[in-house]
Amino acid sequence: MFEQSDMNLGTLGHVDHGKTTLVYALTHTWTDIHSESIKRSMTIKLGYADMFIRRCNSGDGAYYTTYEKCRNNSDAEPFRKISLLDAPGHETLMATAIAGSSIIDGALFVISAAEPCPMPQTREHLMIINALGIKKAVIVQTKIDIVGKDAAKKHYEQIRNFIKGSVIENASVVPVMANKEINIDALLDVIVGMDVPQRNTKSDPIMYIARSFDVNKPGTKIQDLVGGVVGGSIIKGEFKEGDEVEIKPGINVMKDKQKREVYEPIITRISRISAGSGSMKSAVAGGLVAIGTDADPSFTKADGLVGQVIGKAGRLPETVNEVTLNYTSLERSDIPKQAFRQGEPLILGIGTGTVVGHVKGIRRSRLEIMLNHPACIDKGMKISVMRNFAQRWRLSGYGVIA
Repeated sequence: MFEQSDMNLGTLGHVDHGKTTLVYALTHTWTDIHSESIKRSMTIKLGYADMFIRRCNSGDGAYYTTYEKCRNNSDAEPFRKISLLDAPGHETLMATAIAGSSIIDGALFVISAAEPCPMPQTREHLMIINALGIKKAVIVQTKIDIVGKDAAKKHYEQIRNFIKGSVIENASVVPVMANKEINIDALLDVIVGMDVPQRNTKSDPIMYIARSFDVNKPGTKIQDLVGGVVGGSIIKGEFKEGDEVEIKPGINVMKDKQKREVYEPIITRISRISAGSGSMKSAVAGGLVAIGTDADPSFTKADGLVGQVIGKAGRLPETVNEVTLNYTSLERSDIPKQAFRQGEPLILGIGTGTVVGHVKGIRRSRLEIMLNHPACIDKGMKISVMRNFAQRWRLSGYGVIA
């Protein structure tokens, strides 16, 4: 049966183009569970759910489904498990989408036929795909039932023109009616054709934390309390139940003489590992997993550790307050070309987190940035950079740690 997912797919696309509805059609799980998301009717934080793909054999030929039963009511054969991350599309929440892009292997690029292509965040999400080199992608043309056949065909041509010259210019375009689950089997057929990424399972393990929880219910007795839980994707290596681990940067303990916040790593032990509803003794790189720890649950409640990393105790990179990036700007016609200035504020997408920083030094394409909060960063890591133009934060480029 299914244990750990073999791939992470992110849903990208403009706000209200049907990403969350598509994830529901694929996983039968509604990812907008946060009160603010429900109140505002849009995704605020990264949502995720597992997709269980099953194979059916019928007289009309084999096909894939996400249900346990086939159309003829026979049992569907377990085939593949894939984790889906639902990223927000609204421009003011782009930092969250950028953060999530660091742990995805491929993308479901959602484009609504009910609006011209491209819309602003459609364009920006393609920039993320290009910047991060995400070549495994399928374009999902949603809401085709609203516009009709002829308009959907014209919109298809708009999509093809839009992606021409990008890293996904040859991606399949699959039209769907997500709310009625029409053509979902055709989409599954394309997803199944994506190769499983090659993973490094021998290195020291590192996991980017995308969510963190206190799973204790109010009123739980002290002797029944369990430690905090962190969820995310293992980038490399393997974690085992009982491993001593540390979480960096950890918790804020004081301020130094320069009034910078000083963090202390959380040292704890893995008490349990799970993927979906199943528990495991160990987990390797790939898919989304939850790691239960012995740490104080007050550290992990309400996504308190999002953006941090977990690894074997003493094996993680050092925590830093400054970074030096080799910067590459994105070619954009909608923002002015202007040089960085000393002290300019930036928003950086680092791993699964976002950090505010200020430009400390500029030398050609190399930027020295002072971070408002420390971060655990590895050499060679790719970091997205957002700048403020006319009171709006815009994705301007990316940098590689020098």
